[in-house]
Amino acid sequence: MNVPLSILDLAPISAGSDAATALHNTVDLAQRAEQWGFRRYWIAEHHFVAVASSSPAVLIGQIAAATQTIRVGAAAVQLGHTTAVAVVESFGMLDAFHPGRIDLGVGRSGQRRREAAKQPPSDTPKPPQEWREIDGVVVPPSFDLGALLRNPRLKVRMAVLQQPEAVPPDFGDQVGDILAMLNGTYAPEGVESHAVPGERAPLSPWVFGSSKGQSAQVAGANGLPFVASYHITPATALEAVDAYRAAFQPSDTLREPYVVLSADIVVADDSDTARRLASSYGHWVYSIRAGDGAVPYPDPDSVPPLTAEQLAVVEDRTKTQFVGDPDEVAHRLDALQRVTDADELVVTSVTHRHEDRLRSHELIAKQWGLQ
Repeated sequence: MNVPLSILDLAPISAGSDAATALHNTVDLAQRAEQWGFRRYWIAEHHFVAVASSSPAVLIGQIAAATQTIRVGAAAVQLGHTTAVAVVESFGMLDAFHPGRIDLGVGRSGQRRREAAKQPPSDTPKPPQEWREIDGVVVPPSFDLGALLRNPRLKVRMAVLQQPEAVPPDFGDQVGDILAMLNGTYAPEGVESHAVPGERAPLSPWVFGSSKGQSAQVAGANGLPFVASYHITPATALEAVDAYRAAFQPSDTLREPYVVLSADIVVADDSDTARRLASSYGHWVYSIRAGDGAVPYPDPDSVPPLTAEQLAVVEDRTKTQFVGDPDEVAHRLDALQRVTDADELVVTSVTHRHEDRLRSHELIAKQWGLQ
């Protein structure tokens, strides 16, 4: 039997459309995902770009209210931009309205970006890396995000996501605070403090990570489920899973590691159509890496081919996107699950037209055998 399949959504804004339409499209997809048998519907957090998922908790509430059974959660709340108590209280409120259906996903991307922005560029060249394939799973060389993360425009935007002069605590400490608030033992500087709502809510954090660094270590040490982002960092996702399993300690939440892998897919009734629909994906990724952040998702019928220089910037992402007919994409998802021994997979599928995005998810749900 195939492992469960879930959805990760950004509420993407297509070229010529707007945020309101993107948000309504997300709720529409979530309702259909419930009918098609997906286990979870997760919302990413992004700011100042052409995706509408800037406030996961607000959007989660809307989706949960419009559905009945599917689990809804964050993928993930960026702890570098908020406080542990705000997270616990908001998700505790969501659980009060939708008991047993809320997933609390957390990530350290906001902190990671700040750390990278403070590091001076290195003059030491990194040794060249080679493309690898492990039993059908492509592992590309790492893409150096250093220049992007030191972009002065990005630094300004990140600064306004916090109060002036605020310094976020260590990610591991924040996760510890969240756990303490949930189980009722939170006492900063010896002062008992109770998150209302939130305390004793049946919530358990899901930790999202991209490498074998702190996120994988924190998830393992605390016995929490771990989500590795193959769809964003295909070069390091597999080693992140290994690091998580090596660090895992049983907890009241989990007796054994629980691993989820993400993948970016585009599925259509035939391979040629799928490739055409995905042909503007590289342009979108290029806007993120070499421009000013994600642009409205381009129409594949109106963009010129990427140049060789542009392709080099996005090749690790375009070659690890799963594009094809249902059988082709399911085959690659099966390889990803088999190589990582993942307990669950989560897919994200972005196309210019909402109808094509719906069809992509519907086709993979049927091919995967969801009920």
